[in-house]
Amino acid sequence: MALVGVDVAHGATAAVPAVREALRAARAVPGTGADLLAALAELYEVAGWILFDAGHYRGARRMNARALRLAARCGDDWTARLVLLNHSMLAAHTGRPRAALEAASRVRGRRPLPARVAGLVQIRQAHALALLGGHARPLELISRARNLFLDGVSRHDPPWAWWIDEVELLGHRGWVEARLRRWDRAVPLLYEAATAPGPAYRHLFTAELLSALARAGAWREAEALIGRIAPTAAAIGSARTTETLARTAAELRGRPDAPPALRDAAVFLRRSLPPGPRPL
Repeated sequence: MALVGVDVAHGATAAVPAVREALRAARAVPGTGADLLAALAELYEVAGWILFDAGHYRGARRMNARALRLAARCGDDWTARLVLLNHSMLAAHTGRPRAALEAASRVRGRRPLPARVAGLVQIRQAHALALLGGHARPLELISRARNLFLDGVSRHDPPWAWWIDEVELLGHRGWVEARLRRWDRAVPLLYEAATAPGPAYRHLFTAELLSALARAGAWREAEALIGRIAPTAAAIGSARTTETLARTAAELRGRPDAPPALRDAAVFLRRSLPPGPRPL
C-alpha cells in the first residue's frame, strides 16, 4: 500500500495528506462485498496508525473503530488483531493504560497465535502494566516476547508481521525497562535500537533514549545526543517522537542540577522541533 511506503520513508506527518485523499476516494467506492470490506478495513487500519503517529489521536480512534467494524463484517480477524494492537499503543501513549491492556487482551482468540503476534501482545501488555505500576510482570512479559521472537518466522504469520524484527523488539525492551526506571538496562537497548537503520517511525526510540539519559542523570551523553538530533529535528515526521523530545527538553531546562550547557542544548532542541499537528 502506497500509504505505508510514505510512512516508512518520510514519517506519518508526510503521509497525512495521502490519508485524506485515500479516505475521500474510499467513500466513493460502491459495493459491500467481503473483498471490498476487507480492503476498506485494511485502509482504515493504516489510516489509524498514521493519524496516531502524526498526533491526531481522536482521528486515529475513529479510524480504528471503523476498521474493527469492517473487519468484523467480513470476518477479517487478522486485520482486527492488528487494529487492536495499534489501539493498545494509542491508549498507552494517551495515558489510558487499562484501556491499552484491555485492547491487547482482545487480540487472543480460540486458537494459539503465531509466535511473533503473541510476542506483540505481550509487548503491549508489558507497556500497559509498567504504566500501571507493575514491575515483575512487565519484565516477565517482555522476556517471554523475546523468547517467542527467537522462535523465528512461521508460515502462520500474517502478512503485516514483516515489521516485527530484532530492532523493533530491542527498542520495546529498552522502552519497558525505561518505564520501570531501570536505566542501566534501558539505555544500552534503546541505544542499539536508535542507531540501527530502519523506518522513519523508529526515531521514537531515539526520543526515548534521550528521555532515559536525562532521567538517569547521564548529562554528557544526553548533551551529545541532542547535538545529533537537533540539526535534523525539523524533519521528524512523527508527532509522538517530537512530543517526547519536547517533554524531555522541558524537563532538562527545569533541572537545576543539569549543567548549563545541557540546559542550553535543551532550549536549542525545543526550538528546532517542528510545530504540532494541524487540525484535520
